[in-house]
Amino acid sequence: MMYDGYVGCATGFGWFGMVLFWIFIILLLIFLLRFYSGHQNDSKKDEKALEVLKKRYAKGEIGKKEFESKKKDLE
Repeated sequence: MMYDGYVGCATGFGWFGMVLFWIFIILLLIFLLRFYSGHQNDSKKDEKALEVLKKRYAKGEIGKKEFESKKKDLE
């Protein structure tokens, strides 16, 4: 039997389908890594910002009214 070199194209998209598949897998991995690392970093950033705000208030750089306002914004 002669296939004339079209065996790969007869099943799905051939090499093009495989390229699309791997691009999809790589993009999925990038999305998952960013998603899970982002949630941890956001909570740390909020805590760090609140600590800086408390230090500024303790040093007297900002007043109580400004402290309460900014603290409310962070929460």
